[in-house]
Amino acid sequence: MAFAQLISSPPPSLSHNKPSISAPASTGSAFSSLCPRHPSPVAGELQRGRRRRRSDSLQCCASSFSEKHHTDSPSSDDVVELPLFPLPMVLFPGAILPLQIIDFRYRMMMHTLLQTDLRFAVIYKDSVYGTAEVGCVGEIVKHERLVDDRFYIICKGQERFRVNRIVRTKPYLVAQVTWLEDRPFGDVGSGNDLETLASDVETYMKNVIRLSNRLSGKPEKVVQDLRRNLFPTPFSFFVGSTFEGATKEQQALLELEDTATRLKREKETLKNTLNYLSAATAVKDVFSSS
Repeated sequence: MAFAQLISSPPPSLSHNKPSISAPASTGSAFSSLCPRHPSPVAGELQRGRRRRRSDSLQCCASSFSEKHHTDSPSSDDVVELPLFPLPMVLFPGAILPLQIIDFRYRMMMHTLLQTDLRFAVIYKDSVYGTAEVGCVGEIVKHERLVDDRFYIICKGQERFRVNRIVRTKPYLVAQVTWLEDRPFGDVGSGNDLETLASDVETYMKNVIRLSNRLSGKPEKVVQDLRRNLFPTPFSFFVGSTFEGATKEQQALLELEDTATRLKREKETLKNTLNYLSAATAVKDVFSSS
């Protein structure tokens, strides 16, 4: 049985390790009972920019999250139209997503975006459940146009949205969307309770990292501050962004409109992972001693 890993890697750049996209491998993990997954179709026109480590584990990449993203979200009453980009992955507010744009229709989209507001709607899609209703705006922060008209781009997750209807299908999808916001405090009494919950989640993450490193034979280094002064809501998005390989669970976390509920769900997932890692570590120690 595989286990979750929290992996640190350098931030993506346009000059090295060209970004590309591929669908995550459909493999088993310690999260399989908590985060049901289904094979996602490989997007023929896209390749993942970050080469994903192939293993039977739910991988968590903490470096994919940006410390800064839009804090002045539009009103949830606003209705706007955005180009729609279905992908076999989930983008969270604040997260960084590198893409290589190959397909002609999406190259047309990039030409339009680079002359306007640089924002498009990233939404999860797979062959089993189709296209989700909730996604996240991606804003282009870096781009490189090649001689064959392909694009390398790096985008950053911004506001969440819900699709109301598709207003155009050619040359690419355009959707009418409304913005999605978390309710203040949710089912907790105050902001202090949210802070406590976020601190609990951070503690579980640190322990998961520690035991993952131990099982893989890496030094058990002291894990530094994972929150990086993030408030509970953006921190909950950061935690969700680390659950790579469990896209259905990530999508469920993205759709929640309550920070406390999202943090509690993440806490439970990390707690179960930690229990598995603790058992696996104990077994390893027994065999090592014998």
